[in-house]
Amino acid sequence: MAGTSTVAAQERVSLSSLIDEALTAHPTLVAADARRAAATERIAQERALPDPMVSAGYASVGLPLPGAGLRSEPLANLSVMVSQTFPYPGTRALRASAAMREAEAVAPLVDMARLDIISRVKQLYYRLASVHATSDVLARNVQLLDTLLQVSEGRYAVGQAAQQDVIKAQTELSILELQQRRLNQERLALDTELNTLRGRPPLAVVGRPDDLAFVPFEEQLEPMLAAARTHAPMLQRDRLMIASAETSIALARQASKPDITVSGGYAYSGAMPRMFEARVDVNVPFRKERRLAAVAEQSLRLQAAQADLASNERGLDAELQAEFRAAATASELARLYRDTVLPQARLALESSISSYESGAVDFLSVLTNFSSVLQYETSYVEELMNFHVATSRVESMTGAPLVH
Repeated sequence: MAGTSTVAAQERVSLSSLIDEALTAHPTLVAADARRAAATERIAQERALPDPMVSAGYASVGLPLPGAGLRSEPLANLSVMVSQTFPYPGTRALRASAAMREAEAVAPLVDMARLDIISRVKQLYYRLASVHATSDVLARNVQLLDTLLQVSEGRYAVGQAAQQDVIKAQTELSILELQQRRLNQERLALDTELNTLRGRPPLAVVGRPDDLAFVPFEEQLEPMLAAARTHAPMLQRDRLMIASAETSIALARQASKPDITVSGGYAYSGAMPRMFEARVDVNVPFRKERRLAAVAEQSLRLQAAQADLASNERGLDAELQAEFRAAATASELARLYRDTVLPQARLALESSISSYESGAVDFLSVLTNFSSVLQYETSYVEELMNFHVATSRVESMTGAPLVH
């Protein structure tokens, strides 16, 4: 069992260190944060006035050339004009508010990405811890089975046991070795996934996780549901999308108000007196159907955002209840295995080994009890893993830690 000794010799790695690495290196979080920062840059753009426009031109008399007739004809001139458009009062504030709402709606995407990465690291970490723990269980049972093999060989040598007892023990040893090899392959696969999340080479050594611990699950469902509805980034984003849609409706209605463009110019006419020009232009929101359609569009977007919130709330409730029950069930089963099933099974195995050595029971009874203990020990490890995996999923939905 060389693989067992290699696994046991690995250094311990903490969950927090893997999470920190993944949060630092994972491009998904970097991309989400960049989108949030980019969205905030739109606020200042929408609040600012439109760029002014500078116009230059000439009026010629006699020839179509600049300056033709400039000193002899009163209509010839060189002119320059500056124009500035002023949106209707309140329009820029609404545009900035709409951009702010959109930026706020992007911000929860960062939290969603962060919680998703943390949850994925935790689940892989607990599965890896389960593989190591199961490997330890197999290693202990290999030693016990070696002892049973020696006992059966000794009894067979003096004619007190059948040869099939020895063969059965050897077969069980081969099966345990195959299971250990399968666990080693699973460990390598989990190491690769964790390395991908933390930006390391696929074959980098992760280390051995901390041992899975039994944690009584004493949480209540209703407070957890309330916390999820309040703090879940997905629902926060839906609420912000509703606020953004409401602002967009107000902005669409504001489009029916006219914008004003103020212009001022100067014209040089050579020997003629200098000329100045001032003008005010007002755009006329004449196409009423277009503006009504814009308001209707944003109203439908608001309805869609409200429906998304209701749908996601129901989906979150259902998913959270499923994971809550999975965690509660796994915690209860682990407690039963630890406190009741395993002590009884180990006692039965010890009794059958003593009885087999004295010839009171056959080897099949010993082997049956041995298989039961092995199955219960691996099931106990599996339920511990199921509990921690389920709680990590709950944490990703509520945004708050359950297991410290």
